[in-house]
Amino acid sequence: MIDTLFHAYTPLFIWIGLGLVLSRFTAENFLKLLGQGLYWVGVPLQLLVLARHTNSFEGGLIPGIAIAVLLLSLVLALLTWWAWQWFITNKMQSQIKTVDVPVSVIKASLGSFILATILGNTGFVGLTLTQVLTSPENTGFAVLFSVTNNVFGTYGIAVLIASYFGQRETENHWWVQLRDIVTVPSLWTFLIGLNTQFIELPTVIESGLEQAVWVVIALALLLVGLRLGKMRSWGSLAIASIASAVKVFIVPLLVGLGATYLGIIGEQRLVLVLMSGTPTGLSVLILAEVYDLDRDLLSSSIALTFVGLFLALPLWLVWFS
Repeated sequence: MIDTLFHAYTPLFIWIGLGLVLSRFTAENFLKLLGQGLYWVGVPLQLLVLARHTNSFEGGLIPGIAIAVLLLSLVLALLTWWAWQWFITNKMQSQIKTVDVPVSVIKASLGSFILATILGNTGFVGLTLTQVLTSPENTGFAVLFSVTNNVFGTYGIAVLIASYFGQRETENHWWVQLRDIVTVPSLWTFLIGLNTQFIELPTVIESGLEQAVWVVIALALLLVGLRLGKMRSWGSLAIASIASAVKVFIVPLLVGLGATYLGIIGEQRLVLVLMSGTPTGLSVLILAEVYDLDRDLLSSSIALTFVGLFLALPLWLVWFS
C-alpha cells in the first residue's frame, strides 16, 4: 500500500512542486504557450500512443459511464448548491447582515460551482494516475473515459453552462460549438491510434513515442504547478470546499459503488473511480475568462481538489482496487 502510494504521489509531487517553485520566475506568455502546445501537440500525441496499445475496453460502456458521471455530478452540484443556499438563508440569517447581491453574480457563482464539480483533470492527472496504478491492459478504460469527458464535458455541456450562467453576453451559436467539437485534436489522434494498431512501427520509433508520453505527462503536471503558483485570489473558500468535497469524495464513491453493482470490479473499477475523482480541470479558468464567471471560486476549487486527491487516493486504493 505504502509503495503504491509512493509511486502514485511521486510524479505529482515532483512536477507540480517544481511548477510551484518556478511560477515566480515564469512569464504568463510561457504558460499560455505551454498550454497551447499541450493542447495541440502533447495530449494528442499521448492519446495516439495510448490508443495504439489499447487492447481491452468496451467501446459502448465506457463512454456511457463517462457521460453518466458528468450528469451525476451535475445533479449533485445543483442539489448541493440549493442545500447550501437554504442553509445560508434560513440558518444563518440571524447571524449575518443581509447583503443585496446582484442576480448576475449569484448566477455566475452557481455556474462556477457546477463547472468546478463536473469538470475533472482527466487528461493530465487522471491518465497519470491510471498509468502508474493500473496495468497496461486497462489503459483503454482511462483513455476512452478521458476523451469522452473532454469532448462531451469540456467542449459540450461546460460551454452551455458557462454561456448560460456567465455575466457577459457572449455570442455562442450552435455551429461554433459543433466546430469546436469536430476540431478537437485529441479526438482525431485517438481515432487514428485505434485504427493503426495493426501497423507495426520500428522499435526505435515505438520506444521514442512511449518516452514522449512521459514527457507530455511531466510537462502537463508542471503546467498545473505553474498555474497554481500564479493564483493570488483565495476567496469563496467555504463554497469551494463544498464543491471540492463533492468532486473528489462523493462522486467517485458513488461511481465505485455503481460500478460494483454493474459487475465492474478490480482494476477496471479503480480506473473509473480515479477518473471520476480527478481534481478540477484548468479548463474552467479559460471558461471563466470568456464568460465572466466566479474566478475566486474556481481558483480555490482547483487548489482544494488537489489537496483532496491526496487524502482520497488511499481510500480508493483500499476500497476499489
